[in-house]
Amino acid sequence: MHTFFSTGLKASVVVLTLSLLPFAVTADSYTIDPSHTYPNFKIDHLGFSTMHGRFGKTSGHISMDRAQGSGSVDIVIDAASIDTGHAKRDDHLRSPDFFNVTEFPQITFKSSTVKYVGDGASVTGDLIIMGVTRSVTLDIPRINCGIHPFNKKQVCGFNATTRFKRSDFGMNYGLPGIGDEVSLDIGVEAFKD
Repeated sequence: MHTFFSTGLKASVVVLTLSLLPFAVTADSYTIDPSHTYPNFKIDHLGFSTMHGRFGKTSGHISMDRAQGSGSVDIVIDAASIDTGHAKRDDHLRSPDFFNVTEFPQITFKSSTVKYVGDGASVTGDLIIMGVTRSVTLDIPRINCGIHPFNKKQVCGFNATTRFKRSDFGMNYGLPGIGDEVSLDIGVEAFKD
């Protein structure tokens, strides 16, 4: 029963995430690099400490046209890839008490609006966890784009953050001892297609 929830989120996702070249003139498309993209979350555990975890498998696509003020984000998180550093807790998080990964193997985020703010962006969209859809906003303070020093491909990266209540997605196990509010931080890197 020990487990602190893990978001989903991130997504969002869940998330979550979007990016776009500060100097793009037309819409550019990027594929998320799964080996450098991790949704991380934290949640209160019984009032004693803050529990941390992450999802290890993420995929998706991002498009951006900064000149036109448009873009899109489509993120898919493998819910079973949850990792809190404790195998028994991770198994519990995969169970119907929490993510119910057998019935709902994916957590997704799909943007509806993108607003560029300074060097970053604010991305609002639908986060879907266990079949429940809720609107969340990803705050991205800064988008960094350039040529990757090793493979010489165009890449963009950023950190996206959001907060949401797990109970809004029907995840009520352990409340109120195990916290309701989830903080999600998604570190993203994506290569230009």
